[in-house]
Amino acid sequence: MRCRRCDSPQIQRDYDDATTLITLVGMRKLLCNTCGYVFHGFDPFNILNRTPAKPDSGFSKRRLNPRYHTHLPTAISLINGTPSNGNGKVTYTDPSKGHCETISKLGMGLSLVGSRFSAEELSEVGRLLFVRIDLPAATMEGVVSILDHERLSENKKWFLAVKIHQVSDTDKAKLTSYLDERSKAQPLIHRD
Repeated sequence: MRCRRCDSPQIQRDYDDATTLITLVGMRKLLCNTCGYVFHGFDPFNILNRTPAKPDSGFSKRRLNPRYHTHLPTAISLINGTPSNGNGKVTYTDPSKGHCETISKLGMGLSLVGSRFSAEELSEVGRLLFVRIDLPAATMEGVVSILDHERLSENKKWFLAVKIHQVSDTDKAKLTSYLDERSKAQPLIHRD
């Protein structure tokens, strides 16, 4: 059985009972766990329970926003200090050259040879970085935070998965424009 609105197989019996006459015929009030749609369905043997259905194994792999392959020159600097420490001052290290390998509205994948930075600095989850990405038509700047890291080889090459922490409205518009162009020109990244 599937939801009539979103075609999800995540169906359970609704918490409100159907009328007695309808129940005698085998009809039940059903609830979709994905979109919340309530509908009547045929369940004569009372197979569906009131507990939520098991989550779809593929649901956790779905992305909120499309992600695209890129190879854009990027300057990456570490941010030392926190704006909330009272004086609001931070310092930036000298930038290291790298590349933006994947990009979306929420984050990106950065690769760099981290000879300028220590392994501890690049492997600190939540560490803030200042990035300057050379988009084809403009340059975008923003603050990102490290979500995950991977050391790719013996030559100190790193891959950093980062989420966008702070970006100006102007730079957000530049990114959105770039992603709109990419959505028309190139397919999305698909993961198995």
